Parts: sequence; structure tokens; C-alpha cells
Amino acid sequence: MTSTSVISIAVSGTNLFAGTYGQGLFRSTNNGINWTLVNNGLPNNTVWSFAVSGTNLFAGIYGGVYLSTNNGTNWTAVNNGLTSTSVISFAVSGTNLFAGTYGHGVFLTTNNGTNWTLVNNGLTSNNVQSLAFSGTNLFAATDVGGVFLSTNNGTNWIAVNNGLTNNYVRALAFSGTNLFAGTFGGGVFLSTNNGTSWTAVNNALRSTYINSLTVSGTKLFAGTREGGVFLSTNNGTNWTAVNNGLTPTYVYSFAVSGANLFAGTDVGGVYRSTNNGTSWTDVNTGTTNTFVRALAFSEMNLFAGIYVGGVFRSANNGTNWTAVNNGMTSNNVSSFAVSGTNLFAGSGFDGVFLSTNNGANWTAVNNGLTGYYVVSLAVSGTNLFAGTSNGGVFLSTNNGTSWTAVNNGLANIDFTSLAVSGTNVFVGSWGTVVGGVYRSTNNGTSWTVVNNGLTNTDVQSLAVSGENIFAATYLGGVFRTTNNGTFWIAVNSGLTNTDVRTLAISGTHLYAATYKSGVWRRPLSELISVQSLSTEVPEEFSLEQNYPNPFNPVTNLEFGIPASRGESDLGFVSLKVYDLLGKEVSTLVNEKLNPGTYRVEFDGSSLPSGVYFYRLTACDFTDTKRMMLIR
Repeated sequence: MTSTSVISIAVSGTNLFAGTYGQGLFRSTNNGINWTLVNNGLPNNTVWSFAVSGTNLFAGIYGGVYLSTNNGTNWTAVNNGLTSTSVISFAVSGTNLFAGTYGHGVFLTTNNGTNWTLVNNGLTSNNVQSLAFSGTNLFAATDVGGVFLSTNNGTNWIAVNNGLTNNYVRALAFSGTNLFAGTFGGGVFLSTNNGTSWTAVNNALRSTYINSLTVSGTKLFAGTREGGVFLSTNNGTNWTAVNNGLTPTYVYSFAVSGANLFAGTDVGGVYRSTNNGTSWTDVNTGTTNTFVRALAFSEMNLFAGIYVGGVFRSANNGTNWTAVNNGMTSNNVSSFAVSGTNLFAGSGFDGVFLSTNNGANWTAVNNGLTGYYVVSLAVSGTNLFAGTSNGGVFLSTNNGTSWTAVNNGLANIDFTSLAVSGTNVFVGSWGTVVGGVYRSTNNGTSWTVVNNGLTNTDVQSLAVSGENIFAATYLGGVFRTTNNGTFWIAVNSGLTNTDVRTLAISGTHLYAATYKSGVWRRPLSELISVQSLSTEVPEEFSLEQNYPNPFNPVTNLEFGIPASRGESDLGFVSLKVYDLLGKEVSTLVNEKLNPGTYRVEFDGSSLPSGVYFYRLTACDFTDTKRMMLIR
């Protein structure tokens, strides 16, 4: 199976069918170990619902109902009388087939889809996510009203939600007398009395966003949002992933402590790597939700901001976690910042919170903060910056006691990330007006757009290593600047997914978390350092012709630095690249180097084809050579 976003599941004999978002319908004949695509005749690849009635298979898609009489090999539309063609659920009872639709409630056919009739009396929500039968009882799951029951084939409906703490119900399934409800954000619930009462059954279920449920004998399968398929053989008491090695790959946050690298994911919780990301182990004992928005270290403690969970703290590198939410009124923590013994937490809709005792207590510090959805925080000396999704950037000079909007020069867009490099503050943004990166050299008093060379201006994350600033973009990959944003170059060699969500620097590596393609790693030495080829001291300065030349998109530049002749600044070397008009497009070297021979890599993947010049300057020596980029 090429998709882990499974939204419908059904069983027909020894065949297991999985409908996916955007990838079509898959069939397995060995309980999910292997899958085959079966889409012939379906007009689109998002299969919302699936049902079996005798030898007939029904698929609900955006486009109505489709029928197959040969195990999915071919499909035909059967929509007469169906006023809604967004069919997202089915249920079968004898010769009765019910279809739950988006916006129009429930429809009934008694002749395999030849004709359909509306049956909605008492149903207060018309977005019916799932349908299930037990004897003469028909249950309907809705997106805002929870679960409804009909005892007369849909003629009348009543709500049955006692104990159901999440009323966004996406899926229903029966196993004997047990009724299971899969909710979007609350996991799986069990009722043993036809919906009179419900109990949560989520042990080891890594995703609480349930898209689908189905039963095969004693096996209960749950299809989840981006967590793939889970199996329970004991009525939901325990769950096991059955994804043939697939793991959650949407990483929201990173944190680094010594040799430990931590990643916070959307459905898998916190993962830890002790070998630079070569392997990962989930470390979630004690957490209540696996959607981790933010991670940070403060005074040897690891903090996790968890969606619908608040803040959790671990004193042993994630082995165990404890909730630390006293005074925290938000359960949606999206960012952290540390300043000395002060820990700041940015939240969705509730602003900024401060703890001075490692999370034991929290206090809201929002005076003057009008944009309460805080998505990023950054510290620069005694200055604390907060980036919001709906109010711009704010500055506090007194640990959050008061805030001032610092938006002069900023467009009215969403700000995703903040970073500090020396006296420069950078903000990454996303928007259709003027997105990209903004820089302030005066603590936010004014901002300037610094997007030259940034071919994608939907910036999702920023990271700093010395004079090097990295920007992660949506579908543009990773960019680097060595001159505070004056010019950016793409550094995407080897990166097959350019939808990069977050960045982290740990030791000698830059880490990039991509959407659905996991975490990627690249040595910083390949990105920001000059490689020493020889310590043998040249007799004079030299700048060699680049190779290969012409190039696409990477080439190598070599140069030599002789021994000092007494000049105090002899070791300071500058190597820059210019376009045909003399405009600087990249600074490759801008530092003191010991005498020797060096090589630096230039990546022109963000530049158009053409002639470029590179110039070496050191002491009183200057040399310029020409190179050609052919795309």
C-alpha cells in the first residue's frame, strides 16, 4: 500500500479492502500483509466508504455510489434518486442498503442501488460519517451530533451519546454485541449495550484520529489519519500497527540534548535517536496524546507541548513523562522558548505562559498581546519575540509582563517561525501577499523582506548555525544564506521530498523533517564548511578553475592560502559568487583560514542557467574566474 491515510475498510470473504485518500482502493488477500490496487471504473482516487452485500461490492466516493460484482476488478455507477453524490458511509441489512452522505443524511435502496430513498426523520446532523447494523438496530455516526439509533430502518432516529466524550464520530463497527465508535481526535469507544453507554479503548493506539473501523472474525481493524492500519484481537483492549514497517512521518518539532535527538510527531508521539537519526525509538510512557507540537530542553528537563494534552515533562530523556499543567489553561501548546530559568510556552488561542520552576506552575503573560495564537517564540538577549498566526510579531523586554506589536514593514500574513543570529532577528512567514523571510536589525522596530534567491516563499521553519541560516519551505526544500538573507541558495541535494516542515541542528548534522517522507539528515560540513584538502603550505595564493564546468547544479571550487608574510589579516579569506551583472548571489567563504589547500562546493540549483563569476579575496590578493551553469 502506497498510502497511510486509510479512510475506509471492508471484508469480503478472504479479501480485505482499504479505501485511501488520493490513492484509490486496495485489496489484500492475506490480512494486510500485501496490497493490490483495484480502481478500474472509479472516477477518482478517494474512496470514502465501502460495503459488501452478497457478491456485490459498493464504493462511496465524491461522485456517488459504484458497484462491483467481481471483487473490485470493474466498477459501475448506481445513483438514481441519490440527491447527494458525496457518499461517505454504508450499511447492509438483508436486501436493504443504506448510504450516509455529506450534507443530505441517509438514503435507502432495496434493489442494489437501482433506486434510492431519503430516510432522515430525527437525524439532527446531515453529515453521516458511518452506518452500522445490529439485528434491527441501525446506528449512524455524525460529525457534530455523535451517534444516532434507528429501530425501524431509518424511519425515525434518536441520539445515543452517554459517555462519548468526542461527538465527531467517523466510524462504527460491530463485533458480536460490541459496538465500536471511532472518533476524530478521541480514539475508539466501546458500547456493550447498543449505545446506552460508551467507554474509551485506546491502549497502544498511536493515532486517536480514526477514519475507519471493520471487523473480521475476532479481528478489529482501525484505519487512522497518517498512522496507517491498527489491529486489535481483544475488542480494543490492545492495538498493534499492521503497516509492514510504516511509522508516523509527520514531524512537528525537534529537540537536542547531547547525543540525544528528539522528534515530536503528529500520531506517534515522541521519538528518540542516539545515533544521529539512524534509528528511532518511541518514548511516550505517561503521555496522554501522541500529537506533539513542540519540544524543548530547560535545566536538563525535556518538555513536550501536546495537542489536547498541554505540557508534559521528562527528567530522563523521554523514558517517562508527567503532566505539568498547573495554571496552564490551554491544552494546545505549539511552541517553547527558554531564557535562563524562565520557560515560555506559546499556545493556540490562549497566548503565552511563563514557568519559573520547570513547569510546576504556569502564569499567563499576555498583557498587550492581541494575537493569541502563538506559533513561534524566540529569545535574543533580554528580548522575547512571539510570532502569531493572526496578529503579527510581538516583543517583550520584561519576560512577558508586557508586549508591544513590532510589525512595521511586515505584511498581514501568518508567521510560522522565528530565529536569532547575532543582532539579526528573522521571521519566516507563509502567505499569498509577501511571504518568505523578514529581517530586523533593530529588535523588530522595522522589518525588511530578504527573499532574494528564495524561489519558494512559504517558509515553515528556520535554523541557525553560526553565520549560516537555513529556511525550510513548502515544496521548495531547504535554502541557506551566509549573508543574513541578502541572498539564498537551495541546498537540496539528495532530498527527494521538498515539503520540509521543520529543521534542527544537532552536532555535525542538519536535520529536515518532511511531510510524510520522514526525517532526512545531511552533514553540516557539506553545507557550511570549507573542506581542507592538504595542510601542505602553498608558496602563493591560487584560485583554480571550477570542476565540472559547465555544471548542473553542483560544482567544486579549489583555492590555496600561503604562509603568513607578516600581515595581521592574511588568514581572512572571502570567496563569493556573482551573476553576469555583478550582483552577489552567494558567499561561500568569509572567515579566517590556516595556510593550506581548500575545496568548497557551490550549489546553483536555485539559480537560472547562465554565466557566473567567483572571486577569491585574501589580503592584497584578488582573482576572479568564470563558470557556466546549464539547467
